[in-house]
Amino acid sequence: MLHVQNLHKSYQIGKTTYEVLKGIDLSVAEGEFVAVMGPSGSGKTTLLNCISCYIPFDSGQITLGGQELARLAEDELAKVRNQKLGFVFQDFMLLDGLTVQENIMLPRIIAGQTDRVMEQRADQLCAIFGITSIKNKYPVEISGGEKQRTAVARALMNEPLVILADEPTGNLDSKSSRAVISTFQEAQKTLSATIFMVTHDSFAASFCDRVIILQDGAVYRNLEKGKDRSIFQDELLATIKEMSGENG
Repeated sequence: MLHVQNLHKSYQIGKTTYEVLKGIDLSVAEGEFVAVMGPSGSGKTTLLNCISCYIPFDSGQITLGGQELARLAEDELAKVRNQKLGFVFQDFMLLDGLTVQENIMLPRIIAGQTDRVMEQRADQLCAIFGITSIKNKYPVEISGGEKQRTAVARALMNEPLVILADEPTGNLDSKSSRAVISTFQEAQKTLSATIFMVTHDSFAASFCDRVIILQDGAVYRNLEKGKDRSIFQDELLATIKEMSGENG
């Protein structure tokens, strides 16, 4: 579904070149829920921005659903962002002047696909994520967890190949964070959604099928979850501790 091969990205500041991504290789299979973790400066956000086509990369390949992104013109990239990628942000990015239902329908509205099918899809997503009762409310009238579930529903509106989630639990308390992760799990189970999530939260990451840990712009370790979530979280914490040189 999503393949990243030998990805390099650097920034030029004055006369100094800072290499942020140093040959990243990773794949995300259809229907998989994958997290990326790593300390500040490890390249998590840059990686997400390259995959989302918001910044160019120096070399390597990013292939989404068999389509190589670097070869696309800007108008084609815009279509990929709207039709093949779904986005969930830390700060929700809901429009205050639209209802929950209207926010969810926004990707179809932008694409000019305003029909009965759009409304049926929005109603289906509201039902799946338990927000039917608030679909006519405005963002100011709902909780943080409800806002994030609305954002996840919006990300799924166009049935994207992959949802890209940038620290989706970063501004939430533990109860709301668990609700958001449950929403992702429900999307994965009910809609076979593929989710690629950047997070610093080991608790959130422990619910994923797999966690890719970055260090200094490279893949440090690729960890797969067994049956026990709490054991997986302990493994994630131990790996992060090992990476930071705190062992021994």
